[in-house]
Parts: sequence; structure tokens; C-alpha cells
Amino acid sequence: MSRIGKQPVELPAGVSASVSGQTVEVKGPKGTQSFKATDDVTITVNDNVLTVEPRGKSKRARQQWGMSRTVVANMVHGVSSSFKKELEIHGVGYRAQLQGNVLRLNLGLSHDVDFQIPDGVSVTCPKQTEIVIEGHDAQLVGQVAANIRDWRRPEPYKGKGIRYKGEFIFRKEGKKK
Repeated sequence: MSRIGKQPVELPAGVSASVSGQTVEVKGPKGTQSFKATDDVTITVNDNVLTVEPRGKSKRARQQWGMSRTVVANMVHGVSSSFKKELEIHGVGYRAQLQGNVLRLNLGLSHDVDFQIPDGVSVTCPKQTEIVIEGHDAQLVGQVAANIRDWRRPEPYKGKGIRYKGEFIFRKEGKKK
């Protein structure tokens, strides 16, 4: 029995959800999202509470039950208050600056990296060494943060690179003489 799937998803004030067939559409102040669930689950909305129930006792139905509930809960959270990822840049001369819809990164490469920001995500740089990514789609925010981080991952000897805020980098000792 899914412990996650059993929990109902409460809709906060200002958020509405509608179910048509297997498609759930959630509208809120930050935007609109939709999700098409598989035929293994049933989704219902009653009195600002969204519930997900499995159709049958098969293994796939139980798997889809918890996953569908989590996706719907993330959609409700995203349209009411957006998701946020914060990145830190460590290294001498490493910096980021925002130029319109392009994030320009100086990462010690022979050229500057111009990262095109996709629609549905907003990127800000409060400092030259900090990047804040916000949006109502959890998957898109995480993917954009991972794509930016891939340009210069933190290395274990000096700790230089782009890391998530609060991420611990296991440091290695250098070569002994």
C-alpha cells in the first residue's frame, strides 16, 4: 500500500484543479500545468481536495499511484509558489552575468559560455558568483540548474566550479612530494 498515494492533495486558496478523463489541469497565480495520468489510477476532485486511487491491485497500478500523486502535488505547489534552485560559483575569475534572456558565464574556458534561458524559467544573479533559478515546473527548474552546472562541475582538489548552494564537495589531498 502506497503511503504517499494515500495522502490527499489539498488545493490552497487561489488554485483550482479540473479533471477530464485522465488529464489533470491545475491553475494558479504562477501559471497553469497539466498532467496526463495512466489508466492505472483514478483522479478525483472534491471540495478543494484532490485524491488519487489505484485501479486494481497490480504492481504497475501501485507504482503509478504514488508517482501520480507526487506529480500532481508538485504541480499544485508550483502554481501556488514556484520552485527554486540556487547555484554558487567558486574559482578565481569565475562569474556569471545576465544579459536579457542569456546567461553569460566566465568559467576559465577559452571563451565565454552563453546559456540561453528557456521559457517558463526565470534566472537572476544577485551577485556575480550566485545564480538563482525559479519556475513553476519542478522538472524544468532542476534540468536548467543541472545544465548550467554541467559547464564546470566542482572538482575535488581545489573545489573550483559551479555547485548547488549547500552542496558538500569531498576534497582530496594533492600529490605528495
